[in-house]
Amino acid sequence: MYEHPKLRAFTAGLDALFDEADNFLEERWGGAFALHPNRPERGATGNPAMDGLFEIIPDFTPGIGSEKGRGYLVSFRAATLERIPPEQFEFLMEETAAFIKRKLPAYFPGRRLELVRDGARFKITGDFSLGLA
Repeated sequence: MYEHPKLRAFTAGLDALFDEADNFLEERWGGAFALHPNRPERGATGNPAMDGLFEIIPDFTPGIGSEKGRGYLVSFRAATLERIPPEQFEFLMEETAAFIKRKLPAYFPGRRLELVRDGARFKITGDFSLGLA
């Protein structure tokens, strides 16, 4: 299947940004809760979203029904059996969002992207155009 080279580059940048956000959160809060028994320890896989306490991944949405439109949701999950109080979960999401917002210009220079609140979640919106191949 053909994939536009600029889409492949954009996706790689997004994955790298989210991997860095995952590592940032693991460094700061990785020991805050007991890891789910079926979840590999941090660094046990080649993908930071698949091990350790946190899973932070971009999830594209066409934005149907959203005032913010299409974009990439910041999907955030903690792999634990412990109950995380809602205010603490919200704090962790906000800290992750602030990190991603700070790093967006470095990963996507010259592209108008922003991180916004969309309901209960955060979303990257803006210029996703690919131009010519």
